[in-house]
Amino acid sequence: MTHVVTQACIQCRYTDCVTVCPVDCFHAGPNFLVIDPEECIDCAVCVAECPVNAIYAEEDLPDDQQAFVALNAELSQQWKVLTENIGELPTAEEWKGKSDKLSLLER
Repeated sequence: MTHVVTQACIQCRYTDCVTVCPVDCFHAGPNFLVIDPEECIDCAVCVAECPVNAIYAEEDLPDDQQAFVALNAELSQQWKVLTENIGELPTAEEWKGKSDKLSLLER
Protein backbone atom coordinates (compact mmCIF):
# COMPACT_ATOMS: atom_id res chain seq x y z
CA MET A 1 0.00 0.00 0.00
CA THR A 2 0.93 3.62 -0.37
CA HIS A 3 -0.31 7.03 0.64
CA VAL A 4 -2.13 9.34 -1.74
CA VAL A 5 -2.43 13.12 -1.94
CA THR A 6 -5.99 14.18 -2.75
CA GLN A 7 -7.75 17.25 -4.09
CA ALA A 8 -7.60 19.14 -0.77
CA CYS A 9 -3.98 19.92 -1.65
CA ILE A 10 -4.84 21.65 -4.93
CA GLN A 11 -4.28 25.43 -4.77
CA CYS A 12 -2.77 25.05 -1.27
CA ARG A 13 0.35 22.90 -1.69
CA TYR A 14 1.47 23.02 1.92
CA THR A 15 4.85 21.28 2.12
CA ASP A 16 5.07 20.42 5.82
CA CYS A 17 4.64 16.76 4.84
CA VAL A 18 7.78 16.82 2.72
CA THR A 19 10.11 17.56 5.62
CA VAL A 20 9.07 14.47 7.58
CA CYS A 21 9.21 11.99 4.69
CA PRO A 22 12.13 9.59 5.23
CA VAL A 23 12.31 8.48 1.58
CA ASP A 24 11.75 11.64 -0.48
CA CYS A 25 8.62 10.38 -2.22
CA PHE A 26 6.93 13.76 -2.69
CA HIS A 27 6.91 15.51 -6.06
CA ALA A 28 5.80 19.10 -6.59
CA GLY A 29 3.78 20.56 -9.40
CA PRO A 30 2.65 24.15 -9.89
CA ASN A 31 -0.24 23.92 -7.40
CA PHE A 32 -0.31 20.35 -6.04
CA LEU A 33 1.91 17.68 -4.46
CA VAL A 34 1.88 13.98 -5.27
CA ILE A 35 3.39 10.88 -3.69
CA ASP A 36 5.35 8.41 -5.80
CA PRO A 37 3.75 5.04 -5.01
CA GLU A 38 6.98 3.23 -5.87
CA GLU A 39 8.96 5.21 -3.29
CA CYS A 40 6.41 5.52 -0.46
CA ILE A 41 7.14 3.12 2.39
CA ASP A 42 3.71 3.60 3.98
CA CYS A 43 5.12 5.04 7.21
CA ALA A 44 2.22 7.54 7.53
CA VAL A 45 4.26 10.31 9.18
CA CYS A 46 3.17 12.73 6.47
CA VAL A 47 -0.54 12.34 7.24
CA ALA A 48 -0.47 14.24 10.52
CA GLU A 49 1.66 17.02 9.03
CA CYS A 50 -0.86 18.03 6.35
CA PRO A 51 -2.86 21.04 7.54
CA VAL A 52 -5.65 20.37 5.00
CA ASN A 53 -5.96 16.61 5.59
CA ALA A 54 -5.15 15.85 1.97
CA ILE A 55 -3.12 12.66 2.54
CA TYR A 56 -4.72 9.25 2.98
CA ALA A 57 -3.56 5.68 3.13
CA GLU A 58 -4.73 4.12 -0.12
CA GLU A 59 -7.02 1.70 1.70
CA ASP A 60 -8.69 4.63 3.55
CA LEU A 61 -9.19 6.80 0.48
CA PRO A 62 -12.75 8.16 0.19
CA ASP A 63 -14.66 6.86 -2.83
CA ASP A 64 -14.82 10.29 -4.45
CA GLN A 65 -11.00 10.57 -4.30
CA GLN A 66 -10.11 7.22 -5.94
CA ALA A 67 -8.95 8.91 -9.17
CA PHE A 68 -6.05 10.39 -7.20
CA VAL A 69 -4.33 7.00 -6.96
CA ALA A 70 -3.63 7.04 -10.70
CA LEU A 71 -3.02 10.79 -10.71
CA ASN A 72 -0.32 10.53 -8.01
CA ALA A 73 1.36 7.68 -9.91
CA GLU A 74 1.27 9.55 -13.22
CA LEU A 75 2.39 12.97 -12.02
CA SER A 76 5.14 11.61 -9.76
CA GLN A 77 6.85 10.43 -12.95
CA GLN A 78 6.62 13.91 -14.50
CA TRP A 79 7.36 16.29 -11.61
CA LYS A 80 10.61 16.81 -9.70
CA VAL A 81 11.21 15.36 -6.26
CA LEU A 82 10.73 17.85 -3.46
CA THR A 83 12.93 17.36 -0.42
CA GLU A 84 12.42 20.55 1.58
CA ASN A 85 9.64 22.78 2.80
CA ILE A 86 9.10 25.54 0.27
CA GLY A 87 6.06 26.96 2.01
CA GLU A 88 2.49 26.95 0.88
CA LEU A 89 1.09 28.78 -2.13
CA PRO A 90 0.12 32.41 -1.54
CA THR A 91 -3.52 31.40 -2.10
CA ALA A 92 -3.46 28.50 0.37
CA GLU A 93 -5.57 30.05 3.11
CA GLU A 94 -8.16 31.19 0.57
CA TRP A 95 -8.52 27.66 -0.85
CA LYS A 96 -8.17 25.70 2.39
CA GLY A 97 -11.30 23.65 3.02
CA LYS A 98 -12.83 24.14 -0.42
CA SER A 99 -13.85 21.12 -2.47
CA ASP A 100 -14.25 20.32 -6.17
CA LYS A 101 -10.80 21.66 -7.05
CA LEU A 102 -9.71 18.99 -9.53
CA SER A 103 -10.44 21.26 -12.51
CA LEU A 104 -7.91 23.73 -11.08
CA LEU A 105 -5.02 21.22 -11.10
CA GLU A 106 -2.11 22.58 -13.13
CA ARG A 107 0.05 19.98 -14.80
